[in-house]
This record gives sequence, C-alpha cells and structure tokens, in this order.
Amino acid sequence: MRRRSFLIRAGAAAAAIGGGLWLKDHVIWRRPGLIFPEGGTSGWSPFVVHDATTPTVRVRIAGREVTALIDSGAQYSVIDRALVEALGLTTFFDMPLVAYGVGGQPQVGRGVTLDVTIGSLAVTGLRTAILDLGPLADEAGLGAPLVLGQDLLSEAVLDLDLKRRRARFVDPDGFVVSSVLRPVPVKPSGTALTAEVTVEGAVISAVIDTGFSSLIALSQGAAEAAGLLDGRPETAGASIVLGGMAKARVIEARTVTFGDDLWRSVRTPVFADSPLPNYPDALLGMAAFEDREVTLDLGRGRLHVSPMMDLTVG
Repeated sequence: MRRRSFLIRAGAAAAAIGGGLWLKDHVIWRRPGLIFPEGGTSGWSPFVVHDATTPTVRVRIAGREVTALIDSGAQYSVIDRALVEALGLTTFFDMPLVAYGVGGQPQVGRGVTLDVTIGSLAVTGLRTAILDLGPLADEAGLGAPLVLGQDLLSEAVLDLDLKRRRARFVDPDGFVVSSVLRPVPVKPSGTALTAEVTVEGAVISAVIDTGFSSLIALSQGAAEAAGLLDGRPETAGASIVLGGMAKARVIEARTVTFGDDLWRSVRTPVFADSPLPNYPDALLGMAAFEDREVTLDLGRGRLHVSPMMDLTVG
C-alpha cells in the first residue's frame, strides 16, 4: 500500500500525525487567523492525489505551491523539514516538540509560523511543527509535505464533496448546512471529534480522521474486545507513518456500523496498543464517506453527512 495506505494516528488530545506520533506542546499554541473573501468560502479545491481517498489540496506558502493533506486526526499542523529548507525559512519559534514515530525513535523539532493561502482563503500565523515526514512528504508516498491539522480545522468548517473529489473551507459564522445532509452524533475528545461505531456488535469510540483512507482501524485492545482476535485469518499490511513505513495486521470484521450505515466483510487494520496518553481505540476514515458530502465543524463539534443510496455495503 502506498498512497491508499492507512495513516495511523497516535490520537486525540495528545495529538497525532502518522503512526505512533506524539506532539506535546509546552506553551500555548496560538490560533491562526483566517481571512475569508466576500462569500465566506475558500472556493472549491480539487484533490491533488487522485488515487488517494484522503483530501489533498494545493496551497501557497512563500510564493510556492505545495500539496497539503487535510488531516482531522492531527492535533497540530506540520511541515516537512526539507520543505522548510527549500523555502529558505529562517525564523523559528522556541517550542520544544517531541515526536515518536517508526520504531519509537523520537524526533525533536522546532516550529515555524506560516502564512498560507488556500484558494481564496488567507491563513495567517499558522504555527506549524517542523518534522521529518518521510513518505508522507515524498512523491513515492503521499507527496504532501504540509499537513493541515486540528488547529486550522477548529477555525473553519471543512466541506468535502467526495463524489467530485474536492474540498473547501467555509467561514463558520455564516455557514448553513445543506438540507440534504443529516447530523451524525459526535463528541469532542480534546481537539478531535469521536463517533460511536460498532464492530461485530461491540461499541467503540473512533476518532474522525480525514487523514486515514480506510473505513476503520482498531487498536489491539479494541480488536480483542470486538472479538476479532479469535484466530481468524490475518494478512500483513503496511502504513505510511512518520519517517517511514510500519507493519500492521489486517483482519476481516464481519460487520461495521456507523450511524445508520452498515458494512460487511471489512478489512480492518489493527495497530499496537500504546502507553501514550489519549491513544485512540479506533480511527474512522474516509472510506466511511465515499462518494458522499461531508461537513466537519470541529470548532462547534458537529458532523453532517449525506445518506448512502444503499445502506448495506459488502
């Protein structure tokens, strides 16, 4: 798996981007400023990576266009160290960061404040962690050296049209939810949103993760609680994570439900448990919203989704 590989998050309030990544801030992480044009929207941006289910859009930084991954599973926005060097950025802020990635090896990074343009939206003062993103940034992987996380998503509504494969940011003050969308019950978990899913009848809280391409991934503990570790066949999988690739177990779940929707025979990545705080039990990814319209209002804790034509998949 490459561009369609799942991107495991280390989760929710402790922050996550890529499998096993933990970002912990030591001072207040200031909110970015958003300047919307008249009409209150960035305008639609087509997905850059056409064979990936995760939303990637073109943005402009320091006069250069780059690809950004929109990732509701990442607490902070992150920029690849190589891109910082290529842009010639030299002004950094003093904020110690510790990130644990592949093999548990830590990265210690700094931060840089960016002004970013997304379509017609101007984002000022986006405080962004500088880390080695590995295949996340490489063209052989996802090719996205910038990750737009919950710090930005908390300030705007993310509107996704997955049938047309496009995204836009909308001013939350003037945003009106389309009448064709239905609300989905969600709860805040730190700066993330979680929703209840069932896996073979077991109720599990899953982080809504636009940076994760598959339907669902479970921690080993959650997989055991759902009865998936009962000796049924497993296959080996791999995921793009911070700094490289990580192996995973893939086990078929007979049924998965989310809201009113049901899927059968779901290939489910299972990732190792972690002692890190607020590590998620599960991730709910973009395959849950395939060919649908989605609005994610992280700041107000709301999720709206268009209904499936056929509620039974599999």
